[in-house]
Amino acid sequence: MAFRIVGLTGSLSVSSKTRTLVDLALLQLTTQFDVMSASYDLRDLQPSLGLASRLEDLEPLPAQIIRSMITADALILGVPVYKGSYSGLFKHVFDLIDPEALRSKPVLLTATGGGERHALVIEHQLRPLMGFFEAAALPTGLYASGADYTDGVPTSPALLARLERAIGQFVPSIGAGARLTHAA
Repeated sequence: MAFRIVGLTGSLSVSSKTRTLVDLALLQLTTQFDVMSASYDLRDLQPSLGLASRLEDLEPLPAQIIRSMITADALILGVPVYKGSYSGLFKHVFDLIDPEALRSKPVLLTATGGGERHALVIEHQLRPLMGFFEAAALPTGLYASGADYTDGVPTSPALLARLERAIGQFVPSIGAGARLTHAA
């Protein structure tokens, strides 16, 4: 069975820089490794997410999306920064997940914001959340500000280098046998 990676973006926007960053990471993973991927955002979990107090309270499609996160071999999480943190609705996704369900699961943490002053959201917000679940957050997180994009696409050489480094950190989890090409 192929290694499966699921991306979740904590955005309700139809088009978002956060989704673009998560999807770019998934594209690089599927290009460099023999892996399967899926990408979702908070819109895919509506309208039942905000009303659910248990996973079983969700409508079938949102429940299946969260189950796909739980059963995936790895995750890529991306959040836009709202007032210094991720949104409450993004956090609510994790309120529905059993605390042991993500134990040891490799997770790439990403975030986007309007400027550099929010860059520590990964260290101060996302990493502690994944620590609670005992997930294996990758050492390299990706924060991108508006200056890292050109026409809605990540183009900053420093950001792309960090992305490549983070992708390489999945190697121990995916296994050397799944490697398709040699990454820098």
